[in-house]
Amino acid sequence: MGEFEAGSFPFFQADIEFYKKPERGIVENEQYVCTVCGFNMVSFHPDFCPFCGAPKEKFITSEECSARFVVKGTPVNEKVTRLNSVPALGLEHAAYRIETNGKTCWIDSPSCFDRSLKPVDIITFTHHHFLGASNQYRDYFHAKVQIHKLDSAHSICRAFTFDVTFQENFAERGIESFHTGGHTPGFTFYLFEDVLLICDYVFLKEGGMSFNPFGPQKETRECAFKIDRALQGRNISKVCGYNYVIDYKDWKKKFDALLIS
Repeated sequence: MGEFEAGSFPFFQADIEFYKKPERGIVENEQYVCTVCGFNMVSFHPDFCPFCGAPKEKFITSEECSARFVVKGTPVNEKVTRLNSVPALGLEHAAYRIETNGKTCWIDSPSCFDRSLKPVDIITFTHHHFLGASNQYRDYFHAKVQIHKLDSAHSICRAFTFDVTFQENFAERGIESFHTGGHTPGFTFYLFEDVLLICDYVFLKEGGMSFNPFGPQKETRECAFKIDRALQGRNISKVCGYNYVIDYKDWKKKFDALLIS
């Protein structure tokens, strides 16, 4: 294999189970982090990243990751904070911390395990592609971890523990969930007060927006109309995406153009 090119993503390009039971590479009580995409490999040291395909030379131990990176918070508003590893940990997607009713909830999880973070009570996922170090945060903070049942069944989730695998939309401490599917079978977006948390369903690009190119494109486009219907009549001011925070008015204008393109 030649020099690895970030973005090749064999995980999305073929219907292959990368987490087949390995004949070798099991490491007890060890965890590795891919520095290309931020994926955490739990008790498993494969030759290639199960998510992005990077060779194992791009992996570091979780301990080394915690020594080299920290998780920094950037306020979105008084109750919502964006969480990112610093320096940037490859293609890691932002997680978001929500302070609500005396509890701390995360939407998605940082890839770096940082013990200095404020304790989290609930970690709930948009989908299964970026599970980060959620297993470590779950154990360290005794957090409840939840994801849609359809995504929990994927082989890439095998090493992660989910306390709740929901199947219906729910509201918890002011956070509303909306299962749409599309990008992944269990993709779920969230609304908290006037903030939309949409992760990587759509990408911002110069002058517009595109659907996430990784995953089933027909389903992604079709289910985008479910998102649009769920947003009708809602009072939203900010959108939190996988690598951006943007005013809703600007985001919605691009999203509407994408739906009719």
